[in-house]
Amino acid sequence: MTGEQPDPERVIVLLRAHARALVLPVLVLLAVSGGAVYGAAVLDELWLRVLIIAAGALALLLLVLAPYVRWLASHVLITTRRIVIRHGLVVRTRQEVLHSRSYDVALRQSGLQRLFRSGDILLNTGLDRPVVLRDLPRAALVQEALTDLMEHSRSSVADARRQTGATRLAG
Repeated sequence: MTGEQPDPERVIVLLRAHARALVLPVLVLLAVSGGAVYGAAVLDELWLRVLIIAAGALALLLLVLAPYVRWLASHVLITTRRIVIRHGLVVRTRQEVLHSRSYDVALRQSGLQRLFRSGDILLNTGLDRPVVLRDLPRAALVQEALTDLMEHSRSSVADARRQTGATRLAG
């Protein structure tokens, strides 16, 4: 035995869905806050003012804050050994894909995604359906990096298996 330690796992990048997903909540923020302030200034009765402000606050909570927190709570972590996908607010889901278990990496882009250089990365793991990393920014670069990581991981796993097999045969 050589006593050689494997390389420690290092974080390469932490990705979230493209920030384009927050455009609609920002537009809603501007419209609702402007509408609520205008309504509160124009209306004469106090109960109507309170109603408009409360409705505006509820709309901001549901249509602005919830999508932003959902966007913050979902991410993809790529390390030298695996990909960790986390999403969900109330029910958290965590999925891991080892680089050595994946067979190929595909990129799927819609017209809008192509315009913003984002896209969906599909990881074929040999299961029923591929693992999908949705709407990642700079998707072509992510696909290239994942291909390199998986190729390196596969070759290092194969090398380790050959070494252990040769050690067993020699012993």
